[in-house]
Amino acid sequence: MQNKTVWIGLVAAVLLCGCALQEDVYTLDHRLSALERRNLDLEKQNHELEKLNQDLLQAKETISSRVEGLDQTRRDDEIELRGQYAGLVAQVQAVQESSQMLSGRLDEMEYLLKQKLEGFEDNQLKNRDRMDRLAADTAAVQKRIDIIDHYLNLEAAQAQKAEKPPASPTVAAAPAPASDQALYLEAKRAFDDGNLDAARKGFEKLITDYPQSQEADNSQFWIGETYYREKWYEKAILEYQKVIEKYPSGNKVPAALLKQGLSFLNIGETNNARLVLKELVAKHPSTNEASIAKQKLESL
Repeated sequence: MQNKTVWIGLVAAVLLCGCALQEDVYTLDHRLSALERRNLDLEKQNHELEKLNQDLLQAKETISSRVEGLDQTRRDDEIELRGQYAGLVAQVQAVQESSQMLSGRLDEMEYLLKQKLEGFEDNQLKNRDRMDRLAADTAAVQKRIDIIDHYLNLEAAQAQKAEKPPASPTVAAAPAPASDQALYLEAKRAFDDGNLDAARKGFEKLITDYPQSQEADNSQFWIGETYYREKWYEKAILEYQKVIEKYPSGNKVPAALLKQGLSFLNIGETNNARLVLKELVAKHPSTNEASIAKQKLESL
């Protein structure tokens, strides 16, 4: 607006002075119009620039607000991540401590297990030595028994010959009844020869004729053995039970329990076999039969 006023003043001065020509007036008027249009264009551009500046300021405020929000979010996320990291570090430390503790316990258990295994191996070797010694002792005892049986057999035969009266030419003397030892030896010999029926009848006769004999419990046991060899296991179980019930203080009770348990196994009654073998181990723990029963129980 100031420029316009200046130009108007100049034009007026020129007119008043009368120095300007009509053509110059037109030229000046044309220039003035051009200047006015240019001024309007400048004002328009200035207005647009101001509006653009306001838009830029508003955009800057928006961006600043968003940046502040992002910064706050980043700070919150950073705080949360730090907390999570601290928690993870604590968990890792706890896991490491637990791992160290478990490693120590495993080492301790491995050491104890090693000691137990060494002790078990030593016991196995000792038991094996004992079994070997028992087997050797058993073989020696069996050899002695065979010698004694042979001696008793000879002695009984000689006794029978000595007691036999001279034969009468007219009256035959009645044969003297066999002693319990003679009956036992004869029945045992039949058993060893595999004549099970004759052996069973001989042992039964001994029990009938000499119920108080020292060989009665042995005879009852061998009756059970005859059925066991014939694989008549049910009958053998019943005969072994007679040994246990009728002669509870006899030396054949452990053997009767062992063979009774084996008979149950042979007919597939594992539970009954386990009960009988456990009874043998509990009541006669120091016997050779109990050792055999323990080994059998471990395999069931």
